[in-house]
Amino acid sequence: MGSPSLKDLTSVFGRIGLLSFGGPAAQITLMHKELVEDRDWLSESDFLRALSFCMLLPGPEAMQLATFAGWKQRGVIGGLIGGGLFVLPGAIVMAALVLAYGRFGTLPLVQAMFIGVQATVVVIVIGALRKVADKALTGLPGWIIAAAVFIALFIFGLPFPLLIGLSAGLGAVWLRPDETASPPASQLRWGPSLRAIGIGGVLWAAPVLVLIGLDASFLTDLAMFFSTLAVVTFGGAYAVLAYMTQTVVQDFGWIDTTQMMDALGLAETTPGPLILVTQFVGMLAGLLEGGIGLALVAGAVTLWVTFVPCFIWIFAGAPLIDWLDGQPRLQGALSGITAAVVGVIANLSLWFAAHVFFARVVTVDDGVFNMILPRPETLNGPALILACVAAALLLWRGWGLLSVLGVTAALAGIAGLNGLV
Repeated sequence: MGSPSLKDLTSVFGRIGLLSFGGPAAQITLMHKELVEDRDWLSESDFLRALSFCMLLPGPEAMQLATFAGWKQRGVIGGLIGGGLFVLPGAIVMAALVLAYGRFGTLPLVQAMFIGVQATVVVIVIGALRKVADKALTGLPGWIIAAAVFIALFIFGLPFPLLIGLSAGLGAVWLRPDETASPPASQLRWGPSLRAIGIGGVLWAAPVLVLIGLDASFLTDLAMFFSTLAVVTFGGAYAVLAYMTQTVVQDFGWIDTTQMMDALGLAETTPGPLILVTQFVGMLAGLLEGGIGLALVAGAVTLWVTFVPCFIWIFAGAPLIDWLDGQPRLQGALSGITAAVVGVIANLSLWFAAHVFFARVVTVDDGVFNMILPRPETLNGPALILACVAAALLLWRGWGLLSVLGVTAALAGIAGLNGLV
C-alpha cells in the first residue's frame, strides 16, 4: 500500500488532535485504533517499538508518537503534520482559557469553584503516581532509586535536573538488561540524525537569540527556562510540575501557587498533551506582566521552545530505533530515569496536597533540610471533603475526568455561595 496523501494525513491527525482528551493512555489507545486497526498505517510491531522509544524521551510521549507516525508515512512533513495537529487544538483552547481566567478568575464564585478543581488535581496526581509506579518499579533497585529521589526532593530540596542525571548513571550500572538477551546492535547511520539535530537546534534557538538581542528580559527568561524544562521532562508533565512550580513561583515570581494549581486543573480539560500547562503558565505570566499582547507573545514563545525539541528527538532518533534496541547500558540509564520519575511524582503529590488542604505551609531551610511543613491548625476541611469526593468518583466509580472536575467545581461553588469555603 502506498503512503497516504498529505490531505489524508491532515484529516486523520486533525481528528486525533481534536479527540485527544484523557491523558496519554487514552490518546495512545485512540492512535492505535486510527493508525493500526482502521488504516494499517503502522504495523503492531512498529507501533509498539515506537511507543517504547517515545516513552524513553523527554517530552509528551503521545505527541511524539503522533510525530513518529506521520514521519513514518511522509517523512519530515508528515511528522510536522502529525505532531503539530496533535498540539494545535489544545493550544487554541488553552489560549482561550488563559484569557478567560485572567478576566474572571478573581471573581469570588470562580475562586471558590477552583478549590474543587484543585482538590481534584491532588487526586489526579495520586492516580498518576499509582499508574507510573505499577509500570516502572519492577524490582528492588527501581524502588530504591524512587525512594532516594523522593527523599532528596522532599526533605533536602536537591535540584531536579541533578537527580535525573544521577538516576541515569545508577540505571546504566544497576538496571541495564542482560547484554546476551539484547538484540545485536544494527549498523549506525548518523547522517539523518545529525542533520535533524543541526537544523532543529538552529530553529529552536533562533527566537531565543532574537529575544536576547532585543534585550527582552522577561521573554528571554521565559524562553530559557522552558527550553531547559523541555530537556528534562522525562516521565511527562507530572514529573516536572514541582520543579516548574518552584521556579516560576519562588524564583521568578511570575505566578503564585494557587494559579499554578489552577493551570494544571484547566490543562486537564483540554485536548492534547498535559505539558500544555507550560503554555498556560507562560501566557498567564505575560498577561500579569504586560497585558493581552504580551500574553500572546509569551504563549507563542513557550509553545515554540517546549515542542520544537519534541520534533528534534523524533526526527533525530527515529532512524536509530534499531540501534538503540542493542544498547543495554542506555536502556538501563533510561530505566533509572523512569524509576526516578516515581519519586518525583510522589514529591509532587505531597507538595500539592499540603498547599490545597492547608491554608498555611511553612518552609524549613536550615542549610541541610529544605522541606515544607503544613500548619495543622489551618486544615481546609471543605477541600479535603472535595478531594474525597473526587477520589471516590475517579478511582472507585471510574468516572471521566471532565465529569469529576465539573462535579467538584459545582460543589465548591455551592459551598462558596454559602460561605463554607
